[in-house]
Amino acid sequence: MGAALFLIVARAQDGTIGDKGKLAWHIPADLKRFKALTMGKPMIMGRKTFESLPGLLPGRRHVVLTRDAAWSAPGAQVVHSLAEALASVADEAEAAVIGGAEMLALFAPLARRFELTEVHGAFGGDTTMPYPDAAWHEIARSEHEAGPGHPAFAFVTLERADAQQEGSTP
Repeated sequence: MGAALFLIVARAQDGTIGDKGKLAWHIPADLKRFKALTMGKPMIMGRKTFESLPGLLPGRRHVVLTRDAAWSAPGAQVVHSLAEALASVADEAEAAVIGGAEMLALFAPLARRFELTEVHGAFGGDTTMPYPDAAWHEIARSEHEAGPGHPAFAFVTLERADAQQEGSTP
């Protein structure tokens, strides 16, 4: 049947998800949540997202979707199409799509859940994405105040609206 896909991203109020290949903020709780949600699962990402990581993240398989047929990196499983990416995680219970913006848009129609960190503020980054559209329904929210060196934020879990109907019984 294939892995249940979920999207995971931190997004500022102005749509910023990155700036110059990095996050435009540092929120330790967001990094801990990212680790908890992705540990033991394959992570599907674009090449730029892979290259922005500090290295291979322990305990997770790195599936990198790129158009560059010559690109490779130690520890990365390289794929060149959506179908190839899906086939690479077909035997998994769940897989995370972690970015960038093109990957999130590409996989959004196939995902059932969206784990969003809403960063309260505008950062003017060079990589943006729109807020999830009406196909997504908020099922959980946890607000967090600003702290030393980081802005206020919320952890939000969204579910595809049609997923609620699929799970219901007549």
